[in-house]
Amino acid sequence: MTESADAPRYTKARRNRTFALGAAAGAALMLGANLAIGATANSVSPQPAATVTVTATPQQNQPSDSAAQQGIGIDMSRRIDGDPTAMGPADAPVVMVAYADYRCPFCSLFEQQTLPTIAAEFVAKGLVRYEFRDMPLFGQQSVDAAVAGRAAGNQGKFWEFMSAVSANGVVEGGHPDLPRERLIGFAEVAGVPDIAQFTADLDDPALLAAVRADLAEGQKIGFSGVPAFLVGDIPVIGAQPADVFRQAINQELDQAGIVR
Repeated sequence: MTESADAPRYTKARRNRTFALGAAAGAALMLGANLAIGATANSVSPQPAATVTVTATPQQNQPSDSAAQQGIGIDMSRRIDGDPTAMGPADAPVVMVAYADYRCPFCSLFEQQTLPTIAAEFVAKGLVRYEFRDMPLFGQQSVDAAVAGRAAGNQGKFWEFMSAVSANGVVEGGHPDLPRERLIGFAEVAGVPDIAQFTADLDDPALLAAVRADLAEGQKIGFSGVPAFLVGDIPVIGAQPADVFRQAINQELDQAGIVR
């Protein structure tokens, strides 16, 4: 299933918060050097320079939290029935939107270590809908992997494909090399039933357009690093521990008046 990203829907500005690991946010070291993502071999398209934030325990690649700094409530949920890149009921009281790159090591850590907890505690109970957005920042292979994820999703194996890639990412570390033959191998591991169709879909311009639309959506919000999340309209920057996401989700559920 492919689609274009909807424009952001701005709601009442009610927060100016970024959830960060422990007290690291207050002690973050702001480096004076600017990192122009679009000027490196890892860029997807030219982008404005982003200021790098380094915390005591780095949890994100090239992070930016301008959306949080502005205190703007942003609803980026799509709530599309049958969306293969989403899990949980479309009418869940809280939607958590994730922006990630298949070659991002911290994205892989989140997907292997934290997402299963969120899925079990909130998604499976109908309290949260989790929607994935592609934000490929680390070169053409990141774009190709994002297209491959959608190709797997066409056959109902999006999450299995993501799990296979992220499990490898945790073991391999860094920004793993993901040429086409490896993407096909991950599709086989994920149980994609028609590998020939999957391979053909790797060149589907509609899937590529959907990936680019997701990237543009994330950049429009102000995110320039991955992983980055919106829990309702609360920005969470980086692969934070499960407790950080629990806090944000529970705040949104409380505000919605959901009794648990």
